[in-house]
Amino acid sequence: MKKIILLTAFMLGNFALTVAQNSVSGSITDDSGEPLVGVNIVEKGTTNGTTTDFDGNYQISVMDNATLVFSYIGYDTMEEIVSGKSVINVTLSGGMMLDEVQLVGSRSPKRTSTDTAVPVDVIDIAEVSTQTGRVEVNELLQYAAPSFNANKQSGSDGADHIDPATLRGLGPDQTLVLINGKRRHQSSLINIFGTRGRGNTGTDLNAIPSSSIKRIEILRDGAAAQYGSDAIAGVINIVLKNQTDKVSGFINYGAYNTNAKGDFPSGTPNTDGNRLDTEKDGNAIGSDKSFDGGSLKAGVNFGAAIGNDGGFVNVTTEYISKNKTLRPGFDFRRGFGEAAIDGFNLMLNASVPLSDNSELYAFGGRNYRDTDAYAFTRNGGNRVIPSIYPNGFTPRITSNIIDNSFSAGFRTELDNGWKLDISNTYGKNNFHYFIKGTLNASLEDVSPTDFDAGGHSLTQNTVNLDFSKYYEDVLEGMNLAFGAEYRTENFIIFAGEEGSWGTYDVNGLLITDPANQTQPIDPDSGDPRPGGSQGFPGYSPKNEVDRSRSNLSLYADGEFDLTETFLLSAAARFENFSDFGSTLNGKLAARLKASDNVNIRGSVSTGFRAPSLAQKYYNLQFTNFVGGAALESLLSPNNSPVTASFGIDQLTEEKALNAGLGFTATFGDFTATVDGYYIKVDDRIVLTGNFDAPQIPNVEAAQFFVNGVDTKTTGLDIVLAWKKSFDDNRLSATFTGNINDMKIDKVNNGSLDEQTFFGERDKGFLLASAPKSKFTLNMNYSRDKFDAGLAFTHFSKVELLDYQMYESATDYASFEDQINQATDTYDARLVTDLVFGYQLCDGLKLNVGANNLFNVYPDQQDDWVEGGGYWDSVQMGFGGAYYYAKIGFTF
Repeated sequence: MKKIILLTAFMLGNFALTVAQNSVSGSITDDSGEPLVGVNIVEKGTTNGTTTDFDGNYQISVMDNATLVFSYIGYDTMEEIVSGKSVINVTLSGGMMLDEVQLVGSRSPKRTSTDTAVPVDVIDIAEVSTQTGRVEVNELLQYAAPSFNANKQSGSDGADHIDPATLRGLGPDQTLVLINGKRRHQSSLINIFGTRGRGNTGTDLNAIPSSSIKRIEILRDGAAAQYGSDAIAGVINIVLKNQTDKVSGFINYGAYNTNAKGDFPSGTPNTDGNRLDTEKDGNAIGSDKSFDGGSLKAGVNFGAAIGNDGGFVNVTTEYISKNKTLRPGFDFRRGFGEAAIDGFNLMLNASVPLSDNSELYAFGGRNYRDTDAYAFTRNGGNRVIPSIYPNGFTPRITSNIIDNSFSAGFRTELDNGWKLDISNTYGKNNFHYFIKGTLNASLEDVSPTDFDAGGHSLTQNTVNLDFSKYYEDVLEGMNLAFGAEYRTENFIIFAGEEGSWGTYDVNGLLITDPANQTQPIDPDSGDPRPGGSQGFPGYSPKNEVDRSRSNLSLYADGEFDLTETFLLSAAARFENFSDFGSTLNGKLAARLKASDNVNIRGSVSTGFRAPSLAQKYYNLQFTNFVGGAALESLLSPNNSPVTASFGIDQLTEEKALNAGLGFTATFGDFTATVDGYYIKVDDRIVLTGNFDAPQIPNVEAAQFFVNGVDTKTTGLDIVLAWKKSFDDNRLSATFTGNINDMKIDKVNNGSLDEQTFFGERDKGFLLASAPKSKFTLNMNYSRDKFDAGLAFTHFSKVELLDYQMYESATDYASFEDQINQATDTYDARLVTDLVFGYQLCDGLKLNVGANNLFNVYPDQQDDWVEGGGYWDSVQMGFGGAYYYAKIGFTF
């Protein structure tokens, strides 16, 4: 059969040579009139073909009697007979699946996601968000992208308010985030206490309103040589909506089932009869509830044309109000659960054409969030003042998070065909702590119950100058690009009010002379009353930081279609940082068209990630006064004498080697991508354990950021997609999977004790950020006004080491026995999501559904767990079933 096909193709090709040539051009749009970029146009029966450019235009020379095939994965394929026509305009119907145009990973306008030399996921956020009740971008990606993982935290201070997210199991700060191809600033928060990605910063994806997003492109490949620092694991590019003359939006409400699965002793906090009252401070008991965590989210997106030449302005607003969830915990952690959120988002995207080849563009927004999470409970002793809280109290760590960003630029095509793009992007994240339902015990009866605890901010400004040109007539096509980037960053820690960090004497005066001032004593225990706001001590003037740095980078890359079947791309990037020096990285990638339906692709690259300013300068300084002597516990900044005294070097860049090999296949309505990867990272920046520091005056313990470990990660990403329409029925199925294996090659502890420097428990947290596997199957059906979606997500087993690792080794038969008893094992789980939708009328649709339909929970653990509940923060979460209803509207 294969020989017959080849012979037929050969005969048709020779016959076509006898027919006259004809030049055909035109434009291709979707149902809404938007141009489609990267549509494949092939002369039927031959390998002659082209793709549309950024404006949806194409031109091709074909035989006069040819038939043109217009194909775009996720859209209905069309055929048009040329029959002497010189202009053929086409409108494709359907939606988007894998083969959407993408900007990330390739600077060529001739690439689609199954046509690149590296793996790129393209996620239609409108489609994904319609099929789920999840209300944040991190949650949407968790169930849509194969190797993306994000965890809800509890009892982790700032990380309760900004979720750490990872790609391919690497750190939250090893994935670069772009918006419309421009670098997004990171959060000022650095993850420290009881959380995944501890010692890392990251980008707050939840600060971007989901209803402003047209699509998300995820480059799952090392890209530091193309895009710079933070791109070791890959790049997430968020493309904003540009639609006009339409208003769309939604209102979504849902709540969690409080019936937690487990065998809990009678009287367990947050079970029937012993549920913390979230409306009152202290440890007041509230009424029983069947549902909690009620979440209301509403969004509106609207656009308007500017002029008649394609200009537009598109604006999105979103509001979210989510209540706390509470799940079974222990007396010392009555507030175990997810944080409450009240927030408002505004995002704008605009473009104004200046001529046929030039435009001004701008985008940006503001995100405000007021968050509220519980700290650990204070039940009695020297930290509780009975006249204020007779039954003890559970402090609340609240925050105001403000994220501002704005980017503006000019884009043009010069007379010689080179495209120029010059832009400036500014972003700032401000994280301000307010501790409520608390007290400063050293102030005793006159203590306030809420404090401004200070906070931190990160400002980033980036100037880009980019040039690119596509050469149709060189080889089978060649794209060249080069450019420069200049970036400045500023990190600030600002102090809170005095009562949030200070310790006071019996006269209510701040202790500045501990030898001559008397600290209040608890009459029952005889212990001194500690200072600072309980739950989270404020930043003091000693902690204040105001540090900046600059970075200059130069890059060049090229993509060369050496033949119709073989693509080679290369990239190089030089970067110079004002605070640690220079680095040079490169990348090679290739794609071979093994057949009309199968591509084989691979890449190898070097990469780096610069230490963040927060990692270099963040510090905490807790003060305890014992017997009139001040004893300090330090998280010491990297540039301090304390850090140097331990023989710990100044932070330098993380160094990476990435390699990938995979294939893509397209057979009619079925598309597959399978990509293996290898990532070696040396000198990963981590947070050490606590070292005894008797040699440092007035310091009990010290902790540091260090280039502490070397890791190797191997894995496999799988994306299989199928879409079919027959009669009035439409079916689709997408399977995404990730298999991941991270190993810690080396701990760079030098002469320091390894178990203190980065012990087994720290290793467990690092490895848990790289789960062994995640598999998701999404199935959708629609007919007329009705549609339904069913999804299954399988999370792999996770093992963590609990607080027993801090117990004396003499309590165990051996060190191996201690590790065994400290290991918390969370077996694999399958989570099921179900949604039904109905088009009530034109422009109005109702969805009802359930996430985690069967109320599946992780395996129950004991009271040694990090967060103080019966579960650690693992990938599947600990919230249980979530039921929701959603109204979507368009007019």
